[in-house]
Amino acid sequence: MSPRSAPPRFGRLQLALAAAGTAAATLDLCMDGWVAAEYARRGHPGWAALSLSVLAAASAAAQACSWLWLRSDPPALRPAVPVLLLAALHLLQLGFFFRCLYALKVGWRVCWAKAEEEEEQRHMAFLSHDISMLRLFETFLENTPQLTLLLYIILRTNKAELSQGLGMGTAFLCVSWSLLDYHQCLRSFLQDKYELSQASSVIYFLWNLFLICPRILAVALFALLWPYGVAVHFVLVWLAMFLWVSLQGTDLMESPGPEQLYRAMVAVILYFSWFNVAQGRTLYRSIIYHGFILVDSTLLALAWFWGRAPSEEHSYLLPVVSAALPCYLLGLGLRVTYYKWLHPNVRVQQEGGYDEVDANGGSDGVEFRSFLEPDLVNRRMQRLAQIHFSWSQPAQRHILNGAAAVESAV
Repeated sequence: MSPRSAPPRFGRLQLALAAAGTAAATLDLCMDGWVAAEYARRGHPGWAALSLSVLAAASAAAQACSWLWLRSDPPALRPAVPVLLLAALHLLQLGFFFRCLYALKVGWRVCWAKAEEEEEQRHMAFLSHDISMLRLFETFLENTPQLTLLLYIILRTNKAELSQGLGMGTAFLCVSWSLLDYHQCLRSFLQDKYELSQASSVIYFLWNLFLICPRILAVALFALLWPYGVAVHFVLVWLAMFLWVSLQGTDLMESPGPEQLYRAMVAVILYFSWFNVAQGRTLYRSIIYHGFILVDSTLLALAWFWGRAPSEEHSYLLPVVSAALPCYLLGLGLRVTYYKWLHPNVRVQQEGGYDEVDANGGSDGVEFRSFLEPDLVNRRMQRLAQIHFSWSQPAQRHILNGAAAVESAV
């Protein structure tokens, strides 16, 4: 069993990053509002309404998750705020920002107050994990559709306004950063020697960027050919992904109803990017997924090329589209590089910790943290970490038995 340990230390650098993340989320929201206002001002109320609808749907889903998680959290970890006020904040779509501000308040206490430091450290880790998950969900539900819409409008009008350029830049960075932040939170459940290095952070960031960009480009090109067809395509692919996620048997939420919401959000993520939701060998699932996305994106781009040959004013699209496939393949290559040389299980293998390695990171040898105070552990993120760094059934039973022993000892 892994030795009992505290979560990674939360210091002033982490506090600054948390503040920067909150500021970035606020800036991203302001940019979305600015872009929608520009559409309306320039006589495109349909684009403005679509942009705001995507924003509202993403926010509502994230607020629903936030509220459900707050209701299921241990009372000691809930903010000292009346339940009615918390409900009102979530109805007003301010629940996520309240979480961020509350986490900054706890983080400030952790960095400058010495009383009950270890307990506050665990409390801060718990809050950070929920914020990371909510940021990931909201980013993919909002930023990736917004990116597709922005790119479609730029290609259709053949010009980019300042608001559109800034919006695309911040959205791309938010998507990739949210994935990296989420992955770092997952690694916080591993022993210190498996924490994410700078090299693996860069590789993880780049591979996600290189895989997402061609997908968004392909969908935007298809929208040029058949704007309403994109909605049909999204619904069909989303349904397929939702069925696939359901068949894998996720169990993140506390009850069946909220679990369907979680699966629906994961299906949206899978429309644009890989997201592992089930334990066990992920190699074959990953091959199936990336093969499907590669074929689907290729067909979308070919449909645009055959249905609407690039005009002289869109001649620049030919080299861009030609570079999309190498970009996607480069992303896959970086992903293979990460799992072959930078994944935590690589170090386990080098140390002789196990005999059989899952081709996408599952093993018997990865050491998870065992916490002295299980009630202060974010079970949702812990569950996702167990899925992401999946291991064989004997090792899984070993970890679960160890966790039970820690709880009984406390």
